[in-house]
Order: sequence, then structure tokens, then C-alpha cells
Amino acid sequence: RHVAADARTGVNDERTRRMKRLFGAKKAPAAPAKTLSETATGLEQRTHALDAKITALDRELATHRDAIKRARPGAGQDAAKRRALVVLKQRKLYEQQREQLYGQRFNVEQVAFASEQAKETVETVRAMQSASKELKSAFKSPAFDLNEIDKLNDDMADLLDLGEEVQNTLGRSYNVPDDLDEDDLLDELDALELDMLDEETELAGSVPSYLQDEPLPAAPEGAPVVLPEAGMTPAEAAAGAKEEIRSTA
Repeated sequence: RHVAADARTGVNDERTRRMKRLFGAKKAPAAPAKTLSETATGLEQRTHALDAKITALDRELATHRDAIKRARPGAGQDAAKRRALVVLKQRKLYEQQREQLYGQRFNVEQVAFASEQAKETVETVRAMQSASKELKSAFKSPAFDLNEIDKLNDDMADLLDLGEEVQNTLGRSYNVPDDLDEDDLLDELDALELDMLDEETELAGSVPSYLQDEPLPAAPEGAPVVLPEAGMTPAEAAAGAKEEIRSTA
């Protein structure tokens, strides 16, 4: 029985291998692709790693340069130069790799920017479409009927005219003769002003009142009053006043 089971197992395995050769083996599910942001982050990390390596090689080159200066001409100096050349070649290689990464990172960032811009454009178009539907629905409302709007404007104009008529009626003066003309009153007022100007000119010797000099106040009569100076006694003040009167006389 065990031998028969092993034989059947071998036959099944052979059939499986033949089926795989004919139709191909079932492929394993592929890993999800990285996003542009993840790709840009990976390139940035690799760039920083290369910068650190180049900085370390610069320090190593400085050490080799000092060793070359200290070494004597001959085999020792040549060996130091060869080591420095190896480090310099490695540095050049890292610099080339860094420039390539810079270019790849720039391209990825450009594609990411274009992708984000496309998404924002799609969102903008959707928002505009939604707003367009809302506007169309709003304009179908009875409130946007042009005939009703025109009628409303006419009603408002009529109400404003009526209000103005009411204000004019309330502002009208009472007990005013109907045959009194306002223009005639203004002409009469102008004539009165001219008569008043003629009278002022005759009284002031042909000089208008606004050009006449105002009269000065009259001089005081009697003896001048002399104020005592600070620190003087009443007797000294009286004597000073008498002296002032004598000198004036």
C-alpha cells in the first residue's frame, strides 16, 4: 500500500510539473507600488547618505594630503599618493551618483507636483459642476421670475414717489396767499440789500462799513494811578506817587 501511494504521488507531481510547463506557474501577487512621496523620500535619504560619505572622504583626503607633505620623496610618498588617488576616485564616483540622484529626485518631484495639480483640477471641476447645478436649481425658483422682479421694482418706484409727495405736502407753509410768487420775493430782497448798501455809503463818506476804521477809546482823565513796587511801605508808595505827579506837572 505504501508503495502504491508513493507511485500515485509521483504521478501527480509529474502532472503538476507538466501543467506548469504548459500554462506557466501562478505568479505571486506583486507588492504595491510606492507612491511618489515615498519615492522622493527614499531618494532624499540616499542623497544624504552620499553626502555623509563624501564628507568622510574629504576628511580622509586631508589626512592623505598631510601624509604626502610629511613623507620623503621616494617610495613612501608614492604609496601615500596612490592611497590618496584611490580615495579621490571613490569621491568622484560618489559625486556622480549624487548628481544622478539629484536629477531623479527633481523628476519625481515634478511628476508629484503635476499629479497633485491634476487632482486639484479635478476637484475644482467637480466643485464648479456642483455649483452650476445649485445655480440652475435656484434660478428655477419663482423668486427669480423676471416679470415679478420688474413688477416689484415698479411698485417700489411708485411707493418712493408717493413718499416724496407726502413729504412735500407736509412741508408746505400754511396761510400763504396763492398769488405770492417766490421769485418776486427774491427780487425784492435783492433790492432791499442794495438800498441798505447805498445808505451805509452815504453815511460813511462813500466808505463801506467793512472798510471803516473803528474809533479808539478816549484817554482817561485825572492823575495817573501809580502802583507801589513790591516791598515798599505805604509811606514810601505815597511819596513816590507825589513825586510822580510833580514830574508830570
